[in-house]
Amino acid sequence: MTTTAEKSGQFTLGDRAVHRIGYGAMQLAGPHVMGPPADRDGAVAVLRRAVELGVDHIDTSDYYGPHVTNEIIREALHPYPEQLTIVTKIGARRTPEGEWPEALGADELRQAVHDNLDHLGLDAIDVVNLRMPGFAEPVQRSLAEPMETLAALQQEGLVKHIGVSNVTPQMFAEAQGIAPVVCVQNHYNLVHRADDPLVDALAREGIAYVPFFPLGGFSPIQSAALEQVARTLETTPMEVALAWLLARSPNLVLIPGTRSIEHLEQNLESAARVLGPVEMAELDRIGGTGTPDPDL
Repeated sequence: MTTTAEKSGQFTLGDRAVHRIGYGAMQLAGPHVMGPPADRDGAVAVLRRAVELGVDHIDTSDYYGPHVTNEIIREALHPYPEQLTIVTKIGARRTPEGEWPEALGADELRQAVHDNLDHLGLDAIDVVNLRMPGFAEPVQRSLAEPMETLAALQQEGLVKHIGVSNVTPQMFAEAQGIAPVVCVQNHYNLVHRADDPLVDALAREGIAYVPFFPLGGFSPIQSAALEQVARTLETTPMEVALAWLLARSPNLVLIPGTRSIEHLEQNLESAARVLGPVEMAELDRIGGTGTPDPDL
């Protein structure tokens, strides 16, 4: 019997309780997150299977494709189940060459929210993340102006809750001073743990932390060590990495993505995997080995 998302437990995004394993839709677009997928019917099937298995939190953005993933989500799931929480992000745009320049002006942010609403078929978005520039690491800067625009969109009823992405603790504090923040989405995984203090601080405040790149930045030595743990547990490195994140802190909410129903079901298996003290200690040691390779 396939494990369902309920096994992962729950955490809150504002007034929305979600299972701690959700689904990230970025991979539903074509190569390099541009254009349509090779198998649109397969993408629709993955989304429908995810919801069947209890996934109630989908992370997306209208700049995936652009527009492609949101249109596929709408085709697959609209009218949306009442319990489904859709989270999107704004703050960038796509060029014809596939680049991701920032788009943080007030007019750009407003247009991005309306584009997400139109392509998803929504009157209001459950959570909108303000994505700040930087590929895998935040760049310290003020986010006051874009945050004020997003807060105004919330007051207008187009955005229910606000999150921030790719931010430092100082940027989070600045954002929180402008409007309530329900989640932080940053680069974090078994070996990339610079945000450990932020994870713990957010947990104390009841704020979700949503890690991206769950297997990004591992050195060859670290990857080999993770594979060894996975072999010992008779599972996959991805499943072990997700299980570690679930065990790390109760406010971690995961959004693994895939184009495959088989991989979707494997990812959900991590919700049922219990890591004991020995496994946790061994996995924690991996984070201190080698030098991360940004291309992994």
